[in-house]
Amino acid sequence: MEETKLINGFPHIHFSRDIFSKAEMLERSQSYFEWMNKRRTVRDISNRPVPKEIIERLVMTASTAPSGAHKQPWTFCLVSNPKIKREIRVAAEEEEYRSYHDRMSQEWLDDLKAIGTDWHKPFLEIAPWLIAVFRKAYDLENEKKRTNYYVNESVGLACGLLIAAIHQAGLVALTHTPSPMNFLSEVLKRPENERPFLLIPVGYPDEAAYVPDLKRKPLEEVAVFYE
Repeated sequence: MEETKLINGFPHIHFSRDIFSKAEMLERSQSYFEWMNKRRTVRDISNRPVPKEIIERLVMTASTAPSGAHKQPWTFCLVSNPKIKREIRVAAEEEEYRSYHDRMSQEWLDDLKAIGTDWHKPFLEIAPWLIAVFRKAYDLENEKKRTNYYVNESVGLACGLLIAAIHQAGLVALTHTPSPMNFLSEVLKRPENERPFLLIPVGYPDEAAYVPDLKRKPLEEVAVFYE
């Protein structure tokens, strides 16, 4: 079989990968589920340093995500600079204060009580790294706009892989979505074609970290089989 061939005039490479037995597949999928089921959103993040090389690998994993027409419409801004983290925290808390006092419905606030969160976001300054994810509404090539497709879906998939990679590395994270997030574009001086999508503090859990005693929905509540 040819290793490469042209399809519609574009080079393609032959795809192959390891094939596992049913028993191996069951074991691997169960083992991975049990590991991922230990993942939790953690707000009590330690200031213990995390090597830059680890963060680089996490982003490389996130960037393996599928994307519309393979446009890869994402930028990951990796912030460890204390001054910039401080700016982000101050701006985020200003928006969060308004949200908690004016924008959120009472139902929303009631639902958050079990989480134990409020407008104070110290983890934005304490965590050794902040990953600010931006979606590229369009690309710019020689000042000419190039269309990107399924941008939100593509960036969402990349963020899912990023969160899994963070857990796999033995670190913890929090998906933070202050609304609006335009301040991130200003603080990080991003170009006009990029829009803030998600802000993720990453680090080791603090030794005194606690998480809510929440339960995940069982399979029968999240899956519908058609056989």
